[in-house]
Amino acid sequence: MPKRYTSEFRSRILSLLAQGRSVGEVCETFGVSSSRVYVWRAQERIDRGEVSGMTSTEAAELAAARRRIHALEAELAATKRANELLRQVAPPKGGSRPSR
Repeated sequence: MPKRYTSEFRSRILSLLAQGRSVGEVCETFGVSSSRVYVWRAQERIDRGEVSGMTSTEAAELAAARRRIHALEAELAATKRANELLRQVAPPKGGSRPSR
């Protein structure tokens, strides 16, 4: 699992790059891989609207929506399974007429 960095840490790294420090120097000083720094820089350009792509806010909203969908699908599956189990235990009241 990749190491997580705080947004403040990322901001500090990006501000040092904006001040003119090299990627190699910053990476060596803070122990961050250069590929990670380049990804952060690219995402910052997207967030500022300089380059097209999915912003950080949009990505967070999409991840939250996917988590919610997954939770709802699990809840629906559990409800369907509970209904199946209840039908096996007790037949519907009122004979074999279908419900409306």
